[in-house]
Amino acid sequence: MKKFQLALLMGLAFLLTACGSSSAEKETAATADENTTDAMTVYLVRHGKTWFNTMNQVQGYSDSPLTEIGEKQAKAVGEGMKDVTFTSAFSSDLARQRNTAKLILAENSGKAPELTELVGFREKNFGSFEGQSNDAMNIAVAEDLELDYPTDSDELWAFLKEQLGEEELADHIAKVDPEQEAETYEEIKARAATVMDEMITQAEKNGGGNILIVSSGGIIPIIMEVIAPGEYNGEKISNCSVTTLTYKDGKYTIEAIGDTTFADQVEQ
Repeated sequence: MKKFQLALLMGLAFLLTACGSSSAEKETAATADENTTDAMTVYLVRHGKTWFNTMNQVQGYSDSPLTEIGEKQAKAVGEGMKDVTFTSAFSSDLARQRNTAKLILAENSGKAPELTELVGFREKNFGSFEGQSNDAMNIAVAEDLELDYPTDSDELWAFLKEQLGEEELADHIAKVDPEQEAETYEEIKARAATVMDEMITQAEKNGGGNILIVSSGGIIPIIMEVIAPGEYNGEKISNCSVTTLTYKDGKYTIEAIGDTTFADQVEQ
């Protein structure tokens, strides 16, 4: 009898252990499932060409409308990505970004999501240089550094980018801004980090999937540096170029930078 009771107790203990292990395994598997999400694809687009772009004027927090070419560029991007099902779409409150995004979404073959405006996607704030010629700002930086600079506008900009890089250039613009209103690199970087977190939070609520962001050429490289340090190496971010990112389990991968396949279809 005692042997029978002992055997019965041992059997019960085995069953309880097995059930506990099974529950623990299920809990571990559930946790793993929660931590593993489907990848999201982010299409980060620079706005179309504007009047300030055409006139070589500084255009940060200031705004100017898209040109006819800029509108055509946006429509070309929309046509090129018409079969991409977007679950979320973002821009800042700047009209050039907002209107580019709307033109892209208008070409989509599916139901376009509502456009969400996040101020953090604005271009850099260039302070009192805004509205002036780019040359005036760039020469002020070059002279402050006592550099022997080229006088051609495009060559001057390329020269400064090569000499300084994103961080030093932003900080020197802030330094020589007479009104001391221009953003420093750290200020822009902090803003970029915050807005990308806001964007992902909202996109996850919308179910992940494909995300459209329209922003500006100055801040897009800094966004890339925030999310994938060291991956951006000075590639040109032209009007309506597409930079493609994937996001999975808290990590970004840069798939393409500044792709102008769609925008190049527009005659300049």
